[in-house]
Amino acid sequence: MKALLIDDHPLILAGLQIVIQGFGANISVVCAETARGARELLAENASYDIVLLDLQLGDCSGFELLEELRVAYPSLSVVVVSSSDSNDDVSRAIYLGAMGFIPKRASNEVLFEALSRVMSGGIYVPPMGLRSHLPAAARKEDHGWGVRAEASPGFDPTNTRSSAAALGLTPRQTDVLELLLQGQSNKLIARALNLSVETIKDHVAAVLRTLNVSSRTQAVLAVSQRVGKVPPSVSRY
Repeated sequence: MKALLIDDHPLILAGLQIVIQGFGANISVVCAETARGARELLAENASYDIVLLDLQLGDCSGFELLEELRVAYPSLSVVVVSSSDSNDDVSRAIYLGAMGFIPKRASNEVLFEALSRVMSGGIYVPPMGLRSHLPAAARKEDHGWGVRAEASPGFDPTNTRSSAAALGLTPRQTDVLELLLQGQSNKLIARALNLSVETIKDHVAAVLRTLNVSSRTQAVLAVSQRVGKVPPSVSRY
């Protein structure tokens, strides 16, 4: 696994690095203390499995950089790690495309659990964060929750295909969308459809453009809202 940590506090970077390396021996961790440094690293090589992003950077707003990353690297899994855990910040980060939101005050165990969920295709937010924006079946106990699309009501193949057809997606793009909603990675989607990873990336990008979103997370919210499972208030961001 290859991770990029973006935070302007050296002690936070050191702590996150220790937790990330706890995933196993084959872990590569790269650190950036500024948005500019992160942009340069990604321009050189964007093949990171996960990005941990602080919201308070010295040279850029974390929200601004998050939105930028979702547009430039739509398949990149970005997790916000912030000193804030307000519902507004959590909701905004998730809607802008973050796959998770972890307060800095969280324990190493919670951080490890959250990253594990994200790496397996789930979404993680702290207690109460974004709960009002998601289906009841997605709400979990108060130590935080993760949600995969297939666990939420309204994602049956008939509804998904009907919505996809109405949007003008091709049959193959619809296949990709269904697997994307199940939290599958590009590699697993490629294996399931017997296509190359590069081809899947092209299909995912086309699906995101059609849905007028910039991330997989937004795609899940957009499709669930289309079948009436997410309140329109989520669109305020």
